[in-house]
Amino acid sequence: MKKSPLAILFLTVLLDLIGFGIVLPLLPTYAKDLGANPFMIGLIAAVYSTMQFLFSPVWGKLSDYIGRRPVMLVSIFLAAVSYFFFSMATTIPLLILSRAMSGVGSANIAAAQAYITDVTDSSGRSKAMGMLGAAFGIGFIIGPLIGGFLKTNFGIEMVGYVASALIGIDFILAVFFLPESNREAKKISEFLQARPKASGKPLLESLKEKSDAYVDGVRQAFGSRPIALLMSTNFIFTFGIVNMQIASILLWKEYFHSTDQQIGYLFAYVGFLSVIVQGGLMGKMNKRFGEHRLFLWGHLLTFVGVFFIPFIPGDSLFSLGLGILFFFAAGTSLVNPINISMISLYSYKQKQGQILGYGQSINSFARILGPFSGSILYSMAPQLPFVFAGVLMLAGTMISLSLFKYEIEALETPVETIN
Repeated sequence: MKKSPLAILFLTVLLDLIGFGIVLPLLPTYAKDLGANPFMIGLIAAVYSTMQFLFSPVWGKLSDYIGRRPVMLVSIFLAAVSYFFFSMATTIPLLILSRAMSGVGSANIAAAQAYITDVTDSSGRSKAMGMLGAAFGIGFIIGPLIGGFLKTNFGIEMVGYVASALIGIDFILAVFFLPESNREAKKISEFLQARPKASGKPLLESLKEKSDAYVDGVRQAFGSRPIALLMSTNFIFTFGIVNMQIASILLWKEYFHSTDQQIGYLFAYVGFLSVIVQGGLMGKMNKRFGEHRLFLWGHLLTFVGVFFIPFIPGDSLFSLGLGILFFFAAGTSLVNPINISMISLYSYKQKQGQILGYGQSINSFARILGPFSGSILYSMAPQLPFVFAGVLMLAGTMISLSLFKYEIEALETPVETIN
């Protein structure tokens, strides 16, 4: 296995996520400054996730045909343009447009995951996926700190410019140093020539055929019981986490009286722990305990990390609260990369990009619903989003237990194949 492609992929994803981390913590405040009400703020967040939901399987499937590299290049470029638009978004419609474009560009994560499956074997895949997760952690360490500094000293416009510039550098690096990993990929010209010519069918009929094909693909993916279980835990876990994300920021500000800078420190703390677990410990723990056990333990650790957050004393956020967030960071750092790794291992190689794309769509769908759920529950009682998230972690734990009947050795060949 060559390490250089993974190193370049890590760097490109890292720069992309730093740009994402620069903007994300400032988005609700900026939207509010533009006159957005709580519902509109949730809608702006949902637009980003909606675009990811729609385009993740598109990028993933397209990367199976024309290769990972062209998909990564186009999506990275689009993300850079989206943050340039963000710097000029002085109205809510423009802000929504910039977030929609960013969602389309950021939907390339399925292609990045498929890239990893191309250049790793089963024994090293969890570690490589953990490396990708570590990029998320580093992005959330560096990004919020840069974003807060830029907004305080130079204004929100500079935040967008710097994020766009970073992802622009990401694009240049990918152009020169990111090789193609999919050996079965066709040239774009061959792909276009191989496509059937327009049939002249009405638009609605054409859209229906595409929709039916998408549904058939999802049905085939869920036809494999292990993949269905993993996709279910993917949705439940992500929905639970996103459900309490906005609520946690509100809780920290309103009940723990934290400043925006202190909240940034909390994000950096969680990101730092994620980097340690995913970047340094994942490979060793996987060899010693196995993916199934780590997947189960990750759900239990996350339960502790979400359920008890609103019940700690008001003056102990930076003492006892840090201990609770340790469980949160450790649990989420285990569950996310292992879920992706196991889905890829249960899938046919020829369909890994497509199936990982479905996984990202499910993840994005949970991110669409989560903010609305968290906002509604928080308005009813501040503790409810965290209690609900804890219940979902327990549900994920029960599903994780059912995966134990599928032997790890069987991961090389899908237990129930997909036609």
